[in-house]
Amino acid sequence: MKTYTPEQVVKLAKRANNPKRSYLLVNPLQAKHMPIRPGAALEMMSSLGERIARCWPEAKLVIGFAETATAIGAAVAVCLGTDCVYLHTTREPLPGGYLPFQEEHSHAVEQRLYGDRLADWIEASPQIILVDDEISTGKTMRNIVHQMRARYPQMAGRGLVAASIINRLSAEDRARLQNAGIESECLVWLPNEDLTGQVARYQIEEAASEAQRLDGVPCDTLRMARTFGDPRRGVPAGSYREECRRLCGGIAECIAQEMPAGQTVLVLGTEECMYPALLLGHALEALSFPVCCHATTRSPIGICPDADYPIQNGYRLRSFYDAGRKTFLYNLRKYQNVILVTDSAVEHCEAAADLARILKQHGCGRLWVVEGGKCV
Repeated sequence: MKTYTPEQVVKLAKRANNPKRSYLLVNPLQAKHMPIRPGAALEMMSSLGERIARCWPEAKLVIGFAETATAIGAAVAVCLGTDCVYLHTTREPLPGGYLPFQEEHSHAVEQRLYGDRLADWIEASPQIILVDDEISTGKTMRNIVHQMRARYPQMAGRGLVAASIINRLSAEDRARLQNAGIESECLVWLPNEDLTGQVARYQIEEAASEAQRLDGVPCDTLRMARTFGDPRRGVPAGSYREECRRLCGGIAECIAQEMPAGQTVLVLGTEECMYPALLLGHALEALSFPVCCHATTRSPIGICPDADYPIQNGYRLRSFYDAGRKTFLYNLRKYQNVILVTDSAVEHCEAAADLARILKQHGCGRLWVVEGGKCV
């Protein structure tokens, strides 16, 4: 298990148009807002998973929080064994029975947790792990646990753990979490400082509304007969990882035949779909391609040219899941190849056209779109 310092996992950014919380902690190793080697991201996520498996080995249910912690939750669940169920929250309006709860500081407050099989999964898990990228007050964790206890009597006696890469709970908030019956584990503890004051000095701009009206880059769509599986509805962690690995290995071999050795590659996930993109990036990394990964996001983050500021450029594009919704892509560089990995249906998708124009503007080369199943 690798250890990490605050300097490695924390950069401070300023949210755009969010009166509830002005700052955002950006983790450069998380493959969300900043490009990073997939192996480095997976190593960090697995380090948290190894810590949880050592301290809470009886857990058979892991719940990740959308959208930023969906890949972290998957990596943690894998470390707890093949029979561990991985389920992540979602902001998408999917069919079935759901447990609603609120992430009150977020730009998108309403979240939901798939409930059709949740009672059985709780019953089978003496310990339940709740995974987020960062815990500041613990209020979101308390909210979801309150809702779960109100609906599921199986929650009685269950050990509950709030796991995160970063934890900055104050002594008072830690006591509130413990009084709610929730312990906490993390890779990095941070002091609970006034981050609002620290970001006030940054003069930010919003992400560009659209790229120049260019024709875009050449685009190929790969549609698979089998899908990655959908952790929004719960998946066995072991089979989910192996299915993703198998499919990503085949995709990597296929695409690698079309790319000259040594060409640069970006593998880009979409919103809640992050883990398969990381595994595809890792498979291409194993074939000796220089690869970076990150993902589109619903988070509006300010852009600032200051040398110590983590978000240097940004674009607004239509969501791959809902053309009427805004999504963002930050810190785009020039790549010879870009591979988009999504679990949405990309046919007639306006977002793909938006992305192709943005890539063209940055001088990027060929675009592949990997449609890993129409989960949303």
